[in-house]
This record gives sequence, structure tokens and C-alpha cells, in this order.
Amino acid sequence: MKTALTRYERLEATALWRATPEDQRREVVISIGEATLTIADLGDRPLTHWSLAAIQRVNPGERPALFYPEGDPGETLELGTDEAQMIEAIETLRRAVERARPRPGRLRWLGLGLSLGAVALAGVLCVPQALNRHATTVVPQVKRAEIGAALLSRIERMAGAACANSAGRRALSTLRARLGTGPISILPGGITTSLHLPGGHILLDRALVEDFEEPDVAAGFALVEAWAARTQDPLADLLAVAGARASFQLLTTGRIAPETLDAYAEYMLTQPRVDPAPGALLAVFAEAGVRSTPYAYARDITGETVLPLVEADPMAEQTGKALLSDADWLRLQGICGG
Repeated sequence: MKTALTRYERLEATALWRATPEDQRREVVISIGEATLTIADLGDRPLTHWSLAAIQRVNPGERPALFYPEGDPGETLELGTDEAQMIEAIETLRRAVERARPRPGRLRWLGLGLSLGAVALAGVLCVPQALNRHATTVVPQVKRAEIGAALLSRIERMAGAACANSAGRRALSTLRARLGTGPISILPGGITTSLHLPGGHILLDRALVEDFEEPDVAAGFALVEAWAARTQDPLADLLAVAGARASFQLLTTGRIAPETLDAYAEYMLTQPRVDPAPGALLAVFAEAGVRSTPYAYARDITGETVLPLVEADPMAEQTGKALLSDADWLRLQGICGG
């Protein structure tokens, strides 16, 4: 996969993109990054990012080629016959990802030979924590994204489907591109401020965009969730709650039982929220160029428990570019139709 990425890392092409079936197709420039396909307007402003691991094709072997991100067939990208090199690149990367996917009943991505499997696994099974650690070490990003998507579908059953107003989704894509996080969804209820899932998906409660006057609050919660996912592997959290049996099943079959995912989704929605220490987050906001004060007061209106984020706000004395235009912020506030 890395060799294929290196081969195409400077490749660009023009295409026709639309975010929803109701939208007009627009001309865009696409380029291949380390893990994503970036879609930008003709002014080189990012519109959205597609995970290379989740790109699907509508019409294999036909031209023009039509692609969509897995789980959202309404968003499409059309490449004409004159962009044969980019079409070949996307297909090559899709094949590379597919080869990396685990096959049921096989240990292709375990990094262990069958000759050592029985002895090694028997030893690890004696220590459930070690088994969980081993599982989180060998599970690839593609599988993590699949587990995260499965959890999201279960959370949506309890909390309501992610808000999908088309104009709001486009504004959310703009915010996500500015922050450099994984996919972001806004839920109509059921969660306390924010969550993150295996694979990098971030969930925000609609109140974070509807109850505040600026996008910095929602941006702050998204940044903190992305940082939390890097600091503490969300797959490790899932396996710690689910137990050694879930780890063993994941190692040997490449899947987690549906009932285990059901139980963990409910666990995520009912556990009391534990916010990270404010002092540890200053570097996160500094790196992203986002003010920490709005996020701090959203956590504690008095400011007492988040004082470092207020007093040492890394962007307090700077007047950088707004996270979203006023028009996009209004669109994002209406993403749930409110």
C-alpha cells in the first residue's frame, strides 16, 4: 500500500463532484494523500476528504468512472476518459486496500505464523490484558474503520440518525478539512457533547452548533476527541469493556460479535463523561490554530475548572482566519433542520 501511495503522491486530476443527489455537479481538483483522496475547488480550497480505504466504484470497467465514499452513495465523483491515470491510481489503491482486508477464518493480518499460533495464543490467553494489547497492535486501520461504522449504526438506532441537511453537511466538511480530523457526524441527541469511535470517526451533539454563537466550540470538542483517540486507542477501550473473548474472536475471525457491539454502543451512551485535564489540551489548540477559550467556557461556564484554557489560550492575542464563513456557520447550525 505504501509503495502504491508513493507512486501517486503528486498526482492530480479534475473531476465532477456533488455532495448529494440534489446538488449540481461542480468541477473540482482531486489529489491523493497518505490516507485520503482530497477534493478541492478550483481555488485549491478543500471541500472534503474521502478515506482511500472506503472508496467504492459504481461502474467497474466503464468510462466515465463514477466513485462514492462507502456508506454514502449519494455523494459522487465522476472522472472522464481523459483522466485515465487518476482512475488507474484509485483502482490500484482500492485493490491494495482490499488485499489488506482480513479474510474470515484466516490470520493474514496477525503477523504470526500458524506454527507459532497455538503456543503464543495459549500463553496470551492466560493474561486477558495482554491479549487485548496484542489485538490492538495487529488490527489494521481498515478493520478499525469497519468496527467504528458498525458502532455508529448502533448508536444512531438509540440516539437518532446523524443530521444530514445537505448544505449543513457541506459546511461540516469544510470545518473538518480545516481541523484535519477524521469524519465528523452531528447527532440529534443521545450523547453528552461528543464521542469518538475506532477508525477516527467523531460524533458531536447538535447543541454544540445550535446553542453557541461561533463554530469554535464545536471545533474545540472535535479537536479534543481526535486528540483523545490518539492518546488512548478507542479499540483498546472497547476490548477492555468487552473482555478477552471479544479480543480472541477479533484475532481469529477478524470480527466482533453483533451483540458485543450492541452492548458497547449502549455503554458509550450511558457512561458519565470524563473530560481531559485542561492543561494537557493547550498544545492541541495551538497546533490547530483554534481558540481554546470558547471550548473552555462550554465545558464550565464559570471557567473555574478550565482556567488554563482561558488564561493561556494560545490564540488569544491572534486574529487568524475564521474557522467558517458566516454563511457556512449558519448552514452548519441548520444541519439538523432546526
